[in-house]
Amino acid sequence: MSEQQPELRWAPIPPAPKRRGRIWLIVGLSVLAVAIVITLLVLFLPRGGSAEPSPSPSSSPSPTPSATPTQTPTPEPTPTPTPETSPPPVADPDLDTFTTLVQPRLDDAVTGLGFLPGMSGQEAAQIVDQLQQDAERLADSVAPSSIATEWSNAVADYASKLVSLRSAIDSGASTGAPLTAASNSLQALRALVGL
Repeated sequence: MSEQQPELRWAPIPPAPKRRGRIWLIVGLSVLAVAIVITLLVLFLPRGGSAEPSPSPSSSPSPTPSATPTQTPTPEPTPTPTPETSPPPVADPDLDTFTTLVQPRLDDAVTGLGFLPGMSGQEAAQIVDQLQQDAERLADSVAPSSIATEWSNAVADYASKLVSLRSAIDSGASTGAPLTAASNSLQALRALVGL
């Protein structure tokens, strides 16, 4: 009594299903994406050509009519009065605000004049040039109406003393008297704004 055992045979593995449909789907979608990108580039990128037509160098076979002047009355434009606008008036600053505005330049002037006794030549000339530029900026500052005239006169006096000091430096003369005059003028300017 023997049991029968099945006979084993080697059979080939069944072939895998063909996936040609998936490959064609991937290729088709890729081509569609490339076509969309090209279409967007053509629509949104500027073209290299000029917007205005350029004249061609070839001659045209037909003569072009020339413009002849015609006598037509042209209406003359009526002048419209333009309203004159003036800049808005500058607000009158209070003394504290003005002092805060000009104090850095006045402090720099004290420092610059303090350096000058030990200097000569080009270094001294550069410092005086800077002080003259600061004096111009001080002259452009809008002072409160209560001290406007005095401020303008004091800045003009200080600027003239700086010109004298620069002339003394350029000529190689003694700078003692012009330096003292400029320092005194600067002190009067500082006293005017309460420094």
